[in-house]
Amino acid sequence: MDVRVADPTAEEAEAIARALAARFGERVRVFDADGGDDPLAEGDPPEGGVSGRPSDDDAGPTDREAALWDEIEDILQGGPEKYRERQAEAGKLFVRDRLDLWFEGLTFEDGTFANFDAWHPNAPDADTDDRLPADGLITGAATFEGRAVHVMANDYTVKAGSMARRGVEKLLRMQNRALQNGKPALYLMDSSGGRIDQQTGFFANREGIGRVYYNHSMLSGRVPQICVLYGPCIAGAAYTPIFADFTIMVEGSAMAIASPRMVEMVTGEEISLDDLGGPAVHAAESGSADLVARDEEHARELTARLLSYLPDNADADPPRTEGVTPAKSPDGIDSVVPEAPRKGYDVRDLIERVVDADSVLELKSEYGAEIVTAFARLDGRPVGIVANQPATRAGAIFPDSAEKAAEFVWTCDAYGIPLLYLCDTPGFMAGSGVEKEGILEKGKKMIYAAASATVPKQCVVVRKAYGAGIYAMSGPAYDPDSTLALPGGEVAIMGPEAAINAVYARKLAAIDDPEERAREEERLREEYRRDIDVHRMASEVVIDEIVPPSTLRDELVSRFEFYESMEKELPEKKHGTIL
Repeated sequence: MDVRVADPTAEEAEAIARALAARFGERVRVFDADGGDDPLAEGDPPEGGVSGRPSDDDAGPTDREAALWDEIEDILQGGPEKYRERQAEAGKLFVRDRLDLWFEGLTFEDGTFANFDAWHPNAPDADTDDRLPADGLITGAATFEGRAVHVMANDYTVKAGSMARRGVEKLLRMQNRALQNGKPALYLMDSSGGRIDQQTGFFANREGIGRVYYNHSMLSGRVPQICVLYGPCIAGAAYTPIFADFTIMVEGSAMAIASPRMVEMVTGEEISLDDLGGPAVHAAESGSADLVARDEEHARELTARLLSYLPDNADADPPRTEGVTPAKSPDGIDSVVPEAPRKGYDVRDLIERVVDADSVLELKSEYGAEIVTAFARLDGRPVGIVANQPATRAGAIFPDSAEKAAEFVWTCDAYGIPLLYLCDTPGFMAGSGVEKEGILEKGKKMIYAAASATVPKQCVVVRKAYGAGIYAMSGPAYDPDSTLALPGGEVAIMGPEAAINAVYARKLAAIDDPEERAREEERLREEYRRDIDVHRMASEVVIDEIVPPSTLRDELVSRFEFYESMEKELPEKKHGTIL
């Protein structure tokens, strides 16, 4: 820096040079204002840096920053040490270790200092009897398997992962941001519910815990919501996994509307938490769990597989991968499907010969097992499969399986995932038992979902398609892009045995000779079977095409590719009344 000063003395010029060099941290030369090319004095910045501060080379964290780091490190330790030890004894990771397993650290965290004033010794209003770091709930962003996601995780070492005012506020903000930026939300749940002794300010408020479930509803079908349960999720906490699109329960976890102690108080029933709402209950009986994980690592693996089929949001396309050949040759499809309509077989053997190898992820496999619902890939394209399972209850549709299929179809449609229906069913089950369980009510949901889905759909009549089963399985009347059939397929109001009995019972009963009656019954049955054979249906163009079984995969790949840009619109209305 060069400066000019009018008529300075030598001492004044030196003082000015030193002062300016110290102030601005650079070399200063002082010249006479009246001219002259030689400086009167020169000054260099002091060794300590500008105005006595360290130079850039010597700069480092101040004591103030060091104190902040100490506070952050303390918060990251979670609740009292004894509760961390209990987590380890229960075979569960401390929440911060869990986040490291999933993400190798968060991209960033929001609300680390939530409720800081209530507990930390450095805060002016602290009551240090209870540690409440982050208010027991962590929210932030992370990269998961290459995908940017929102993350929420309960800290069970802080009052058993219970929810209170500041934690709820953080969760609400995370949900609102997910709604705005269209990125998936992961909920890593381990919570005993609302913090009852602190419910003022978060329970019934407009921006309280009730708003969490409102936000779940707004996010539903907008961005994928995946919930993983690690421990007890009781009362209000149990609604998050229920509202999520997909729920994974780790062995040892549980969810219930009330704790066993509350159940006993209200009903007198003595029951363990596992029997009340453990994975076996919700995977096989309630249908609330989509998948069950063996341990924490398996839960992460399942979530990664699940997310691999899903787009970031409803406006994005599901992720494609490189296609691979099926695990078993499509040439064997015809041998997998028995010729006899009533003979059972495992439809998974058929699926395995159609889709890409190792691409099947079945959901709710133990619930409503007479229908298989699964994600898979066809030449790298994600598809949702709804397949009747003749190996279980002959593939008849029961209330549980109808509801399972309806929810799966509804979810696939929300996220733009094409649907493949594999139809081999005698139709909806009949009887007083299923009537009491709501076969009509739940059956209509399955039919409604098939009718309302606007994603590309392919229906394959694998063998039998009787009764309203062909409607529920998105048959010709339900706007599939194609209705295909394998050569042994039959489409009818009912099967030959039942039909002959219904129509010709009196005629057959009038034949006295048993052998003659049997011959006539067989003749009528074969005549009926010719009428319902898919060749007749194809002749009448009810069926678009009868496909040689060995070419089924190629046929489906081509048709999904061709129809991927199909535009289907529902009638203009607010929404239907069925679901």
